[in-house]
Amino acid sequence: MKVVAFERNKQGTGASRRLRNTGKTPGIVYGAGAEPQLVELDHNALWHALKKEVFHSSILELEVAGNTQQVLLRDVQYHPFRQIVLHVDFQRVDAKKKLHTKVPLHFMNQETNPAVKLGGAVISHVVTEIEIECLPGDLPEFVELDLAVIEAGQSLHAKDIPLPKGVALVAHVAAENPVIASATIPAGAVSSEAAAEGETPAA
Repeated sequence: MKVVAFERNKQGTGASRRLRNTGKTPGIVYGAGAEPQLVELDHNALWHALKKEVFHSSILELEVAGNTQQVLLRDVQYHPFRQIVLHVDFQRVDAKKKLHTKVPLHFMNQETNPAVKLGGAVISHVVTEIEIECLPGDLPEFVELDLAVIEAGQSLHAKDIPLPKGVALVAHVAAENPVIASATIPAGAVSSEAAAEGETPAA
């Protein structure tokens, strides 16, 4: 995904405020052994880009003054109650160095799961993104998790997720192996089923 930014010379609270008043958002590009670079982006274009999942989870082609560099979105600061992006941080990507980042999970086949369709189970998404390690060229936009066969009372953990080639869970996450999704029967459904089983025909 391509992003266009412009060089920014002035910094500080006052300069940033004046920039925002003209419909621009201040930002910074850092990393990969180079000096940090101050940039500014069109606020409306940035606001719409931030609504796209791919903008948060994939390598971006950031163009500044005619030069393009590969970056990851690392931080976004929003106004507490107004629809305004206050600041964005981008990190440069080195094609030869592994990176740590979070990618979203896409849950598949939940509606066709027998425990949901026939057993009244409810599948909860405990975690909606995972932290991975990989080379920039192997970075997936998202990772799919098939929920077709999860049974009532069962949970799927981080280590159950099939990862693309060259992609690994970040070590501390893999060690903890957190629950990603779980299937449960709601208490009300269990009570109703038990009550139905306990009824006896009238004499």
